[in-house]
Amino acid sequence: MSNDTVFSPPKASGGVHEQIESFLETVLRGLMRPHDRDAVAEQTGKPGRPVILPSVTLWMAVLVAVLRGLKSQRAIWRLVVAGGWWRQPSYDIEDQAIYKRLEQEGWKPLAQVFERVSQLIAHWLQPALQAYHQRHAPLASFAKEVVALDEMYLDQVSRRLPILRHFKKGDVQLLPGKLVALFDVRLQQWRAIEYIAYAKESGMKRAYRMLASVKAGTTLVLADLGYFSFRWFDELTELGYSWISRVKENTSVVVLHTYYQAGETFDRLVWLGAWNIKGKYVVRQVQFRQGGQIRQYFTNVCDPTLLPLAEIARLYARRWDIELAFLTLKRELGLHLIWSSKSVVVLAQVWACLIIAQVLQALRMEVALRAEVDPFDVSLPLLFEALPQFSSQGHDGIMECVRQGRRLGILRPSTRLRIQAPEIPPEQLIPLPQGTVLCRQPCYRQEKSPDKPTSSNKRNAPEIEVHPQRDRLVAILRQREAQIKARTRQAKVEQIPKPKTLPITPKADPASQTKAKVAKTPMPAVQPDPSIARPPWVWSQPLATSA
Repeated sequence: MSNDTVFSPPKASGGVHEQIESFLETVLRGLMRPHDRDAVAEQTGKPGRPVILPSVTLWMAVLVAVLRGLKSQRAIWRLVVAGGWWRQPSYDIEDQAIYKRLEQEGWKPLAQVFERVSQLIAHWLQPALQAYHQRHAPLASFAKEVVALDEMYLDQVSRRLPILRHFKKGDVQLLPGKLVALFDVRLQQWRAIEYIAYAKESGMKRAYRMLASVKAGTTLVLADLGYFSFRWFDELTELGYSWISRVKENTSVVVLHTYYQAGETFDRLVWLGAWNIKGKYVVRQVQFRQGGQIRQYFTNVCDPTLLPLAEIARLYARRWDIELAFLTLKRELGLHLIWSSKSVVVLAQVWACLIIAQVLQALRMEVALRAEVDPFDVSLPLLFEALPQFSSQGHDGIMECVRQGRRLGILRPSTRLRIQAPEIPPEQLIPLPQGTVLCRQPCYRQEKSPDKPTSSNKRNAPEIEVHPQRDRLVAILRQREAQIKARTRQAKVEQIPKPKTLPITPKADPASQTKAKVAKTPMPAVQPDPSIARPPWVWSQPLATSA
């Protein structure tokens, strides 16, 4: 098969698994045939036993194992030895041969299959997507692509191997890594994937590389709060990407212009950072109340007529699509159970799950587009339960799911949270004055960068500031401490029992009488200077209350 193969919808013969496997077999044979020819040529003339198991058969077995829900490398070996699937012969090899081949072959062949499958599916879904957008308003009509960016930790491996038994349960060393992913919200397809072996490593650098796979100037990025950074926002703006983010708690802003405000609802332009950390470009901040919760968002799309407030809320709610796609990988395709502790095999399993997920999501998206419903109104488990039944009867499974989906429960309202945001009429927006400056000198030095370790030298840390009334506050604290100690000593003296013998009355000494009066006189409470601003620190509250 050549690389210009076009993916067509599954035919009406055979079950859905057989149709998916047939499609994957065709793609694999087209991509792996040159690789197998090179491997045979390289093996010719070399000493040792020739390779019995072709690479294409090995990777076919890996994909079938994921699609059929098999749970170990040994299950892949059983498939190869039993044969019969995809018209494959049986191979008389030991299970260790499969383990070694998976480690030797690496994960790059499956990554190439993933890329090719993604291209074919995107080509297949475009006609239905265009027809859907002709009847319904697309998400963010100003952008050609809407992508969600997020990370997913792979589940911990079990401590069965001797090298893992000394780790405690929950130890970070038991995590096989994490995935940094870019997900196409409109097509419901994975666009780019990066694997990080160390789970606690920041994925910011990988995110920059993945954004190169989408076109700047026409792409809207929906990012999680884990990527909240003034520098990140400014660099996305300079690269030409539009973005939407939730507002992180305690983020300071300076209001530049207010488009609209009514009660708790507003739409305005602000500078990010009011103190030492400052962003470079003006951003738009919107806020509204839904039920008992205040919702706030930032975006660099500063024109409220291009991206209304209600559309911002609707778009950011779709960031949850990537979370559900991660859940599909773990729950439906078994990525919660890692086959091996070796990173090469982990990556092979990850890419195999992603390939199957692309096909399954494409079938779901095709049904949603034809039925003119949201993709999440299509039940994924019921869809793949019904498709083989319709196909076995000689019908087009996708068309039957569209026709009978509501009666069978395949098409039903999604239980996802729906954000109800207010609609602001354009005539109520106050236009931005001409000549308004929308850029300034940034300051990032105090912002913690996820890719740079923080210095432990506090003397050189620029974020430490000296309070202007520090000396006065220290003096008040010391006086207060002396007052408490004096009262404690006085209480101890009063508790000492007096002797029964008559005391000898000494001669009156004016100096000693003066000292006694001073000792018995209680110290006055320290009164704070009213000209000094009351410090906001918690530990200074007792000073004001005692006064």
